[in-house]
Amino acid sequence: MATQAPAQIDRERIRELTDREERRLNERTPKSRAMYERARTTLVGGVASSYQLRDPWPIYLERGDGARVWDIDGNEMLDFHNGFGSTTQGHAHPAISRAVERRARAGTQFAAPTEDAVTVAEELQRRWELPKWRYTNSGTEATMDAIRVARALTGRDTIVKIFGSYHGHHDAVMVSTGSVDVAGVPPDELPSVGYGAGLPQAIVELTVAVPFNDVASMERRIDRLESEGRLPACVIMEAAMMNLGIIPPEPGYLEGVRELTRRRGIVLIFDEVKTGFTIAAGGATERFAVRPDLVTLAKSLGGGLPSGAIGGTDEAMRVVEDGSVYQVGTFNGNPLSMAAARANLEEVLTPAAYEHLDRLNERILAGCSRVIDDHALPGYAIGIGAKGCVTFSAEPIVDYATFKANQDAELTHLAWLYSMNRGIFMTPGREEEWTLTVAHDDAAVDKYTAVFAELAAELTA
Repeated sequence: MATQAPAQIDRERIRELTDREERRLNERTPKSRAMYERARTTLVGGVASSYQLRDPWPIYLERGDGARVWDIDGNEMLDFHNGFGSTTQGHAHPAISRAVERRARAGTQFAAPTEDAVTVAEELQRRWELPKWRYTNSGTEATMDAIRVARALTGRDTIVKIFGSYHGHHDAVMVSTGSVDVAGVPPDELPSVGYGAGLPQAIVELTVAVPFNDVASMERRIDRLESEGRLPACVIMEAAMMNLGIIPPEPGYLEGVRELTRRRGIVLIFDEVKTGFTIAAGGATERFAVRPDLVTLAKSLGGGLPSGAIGGTDEAMRVVEDGSVYQVGTFNGNPLSMAAARANLEEVLTPAAYEHLDRLNERILAGCSRVIDDHALPGYAIGIGAKGCVTFSAEPIVDYATFKANQDAELTHLAWLYSMNRGIFMTPGREEEWTLTVAHDDAAVDKYTAVFAELAAELTA
């Protein structure tokens, strides 16, 4: 946090700079505009996923190499987006490219097990100290299957999640994800609200949300559910929230959740789709030394290819082992993805890589913190491993309610535009953060800090 009282940023100045930067970005991307006009005739909204949308048009990328990407207008940018955190390896890493090329020549799909799938599972077992594993093709599939396993294991239907968290786009977890005003709502009475249309209300009501960093509220809500005959099958959560910027667990919180769920016979699922491989070799499970019953992985696992996994204890996975739960998928353990994952784990995301990522993040956090202090900006820099962000809030963000009440959406949007126009490719939206890669170096993170300093100077001039 800043060491002096934050300055009052002129809102008109934010709007003035935003208008200017919007014009600049639009002027720099005429080919993206043309591509959008072409794409919207076939792709809904001109994109492959709603999270790729941008008004007035998305920025279409052409290629990436190491820590850099190029859009179709030829604009070169340092990549701090990295596929929503899925490419901690950087782009076109030679080890992964070699593995994929070899595998492509030997066949890319069998719907049958391969040695690479076994080797990857052995490495996941070692890193997470969970004995049994299965594969999926995405984080959404991983959390969907993990919840099904928990329900089969316990014979219960209700699930508990953290309000404001995102666990993929299947019905059970597209609930109480965001865009809801919870001001004044007691923490153990947060509503179950579908995130977008098309969700059956009966499914929505099976998911109950509680605040992050508040084990007492979680226990009170579970008590009430049990009194209603709805003891939950599972608690699914990120050990550190990664879709509201970054919100770390407060001391003792994860240990309290682990003790509560174990005592009440509730399966604890850590969604490590974002934290896995980015904040430590064994993700949040290693970083915070709290072991769940089930863990879900994706994003950075596949080294740029679509891949996901579920790990669990022998007890949790017995319902898959005995055939009670059909955990299936034609492309599960796809040979191409497994070859990439094996090279990723054995040759790229090594102990030296994590030393490098930790050091870079310390450097970028220190640089951004200096900028915040020098200009008395209302905010703070926070990060873990390869992940970090500047949170534009004068108050610490500890859960969804404090995020909704305090985080400055206008200032965050301006920072994104400002970065994009100065060669820093970032994830849009106030919920997102940077992801570093093994290809980033001191010069890359110093460039990020320099751009942030230039923005701060313009804001406070």
